[in-house]
Amino acid sequence: MPSSEARSTAAPEPAPAWSRALAALVAAVSLAALIGQYWLLIAATLHTEGPAAATLRYLSYFTILSNLLVSAVCVQAALGGGARLGRWLAGARVRGGVALAIGVTGTVYFVVLRHLWQPQGAQWWVDSGLHYATPALYLAWWLLAVPHGRLGGRDLWRWLWFPACYLVWTFLRGAAVQQYPYPFLDVLQLGWPTVLRNAGGVLALFLAFGAGLLGVDRLLGRRGRAG
Repeated sequence: MPSSEARSTAAPEPAPAWSRALAALVAAVSLAALIGQYWLLIAATLHTEGPAAATLRYLSYFTILSNLLVSAVCVQAALGGGARLGRWLAGARVRGGVALAIGVTGTVYFVVLRHLWQPQGAQWWVDSGLHYATPALYLAWWLLAVPHGRLGGRDLWRWLWFPACYLVWTFLRGAAVQQYPYPFLDVLQLGWPTVLRNAGGVLALFLAFGAGLLGVDRLLGRRGRAG
């Protein structure tokens, strides 16, 4: 029997049409929200920051990065094919890691950030797409349409590299430009002790959510084999 290491890196078998259609829907929602958010940010900062600085700020939000990963994984799942990158995106470890990233994105926004502002009009639509619709749709696709039983305990620790590297980048960029993407990571306003506690809490959430995903994957994998 192949090890969990081999199973997590192996590409899944060709998906049925309904699975590809659901992946296409997830990709369409995520890409529409990403493009809309980028357009709104560029329009709002055209005569202040300028497009280059605004683009860097856009890519400094974990929400944007996790939605970009969702779009890439789901476009590959909908269209199939691809060379090395396509096989990597189709692997169980990557799909599970993206489920973790987008799941935490939606959770942190709902619990911590949604109370801090009241978006209106077009901003409400893209905000809802990035933080609610995409997480819900991707997790539904991952639960219902992705083969399970291919993940192992080591995958959880590999998944943590993404948020850990993001935190390092956030602190380095913040020190350089005096700007932080999220209030709970704002060193200027909160100070290092509070920010490090907040960062530790977010990483703990990643651990808990990731452990839950591994448990669900094992359960669904056993049911699939039994079926």
